[in-house]
Amino acid sequence: MRRDVDVFLEYLAKEKRYAQNTVAAYRNDLNQLATYVEAERAKGIVRSMRELLKSYLLYLREKKYSMATVARKIAAAKCFFKFMIDSGRLRDNPTENLITPQVRRRPPNFLSPTEYQLLLAEPTKLSTPAAKRDVVMLELLHATGLRVSELMSLNVKDIDLERNCVHCGRGSSRREVSFDHHVGQLLKKFIENDRLDLLFNENEEGLFLNLRGQRLTRQGFWQIIKNYAAKAGLSSRITPRALRHSFAVRKLQSGTDLYSVQRLLGHAYVSSTRVYEQSRLTTR
Repeated sequence: MRRDVDVFLEYLAKEKRYAQNTVAAYRNDLNQLATYVEAERAKGIVRSMRELLKSYLLYLREKKYSMATVARKIAAAKCFFKFMIDSGRLRDNPTENLITPQVRRRPPNFLSPTEYQLLLAEPTKLSTPAAKRDVVMLELLHATGLRVSELMSLNVKDIDLERNCVHCGRGSSRREVSFDHHVGQLLKKFIENDRLDLLFNENEEGLFLNLRGQRLTRQGFWQIIKNYAAKAGLSSRITPRALRHSFAVRKLQSGTDLYSVQRLLGHAYVSSTRVYEQSRLTTR
């Protein structure tokens, strides 16, 4: 089974071009399944893969995993065995009648276009170096849906102004997310002019810097958003994560398919992206 898992993972990485973190998540879940199957077969009891999968589901529940984790691991198994069928390595799908636990998730908070404009208006009112930086951060996050950790980890070299895209992530897991001409112009002006007002060390590679000339932290960015939201009279649910949610909902509303949004967001599993489907028809 492990050899088949390796073939499947190679398929995800090379043909499906999934990000490294996505492939790693599948690897962890499928290796756990393979270990369980090997241990059960070592007992000498002859059971079909269908029976082993049912007992594996019970095993996961006995291990006190959350329902979301169990659902994710079963989803990984279903994707693997679907690949086995599609590639001709298996005739019958042992997961055909395997019931995936239903996980109730709260609809994600996201900003309406009006709420976003109210938030953006606060730093736009100011002309300080920090405010100019904040406008660019908000616009880039709103346009790309990056995680806050990814936004704070950006270096100047990660911005491709010729192709209007940003490279985020590390090593081979780096992914590319495009932004529009407006955001590209903002970034160009910021990198060539406004960022220099915050730069004290020419060797500093970070894109977004604090008032001490050091890379801005996640906590610092979170506080910036909360302050602007309070000034704009917006509710406490306005967080950096809400901007990422807004990007996902906006993409789905515009007709972008679920798997493309998954790749843009860097989600390991499409189930993480599917939560946005219930919000895409919501307007505020």
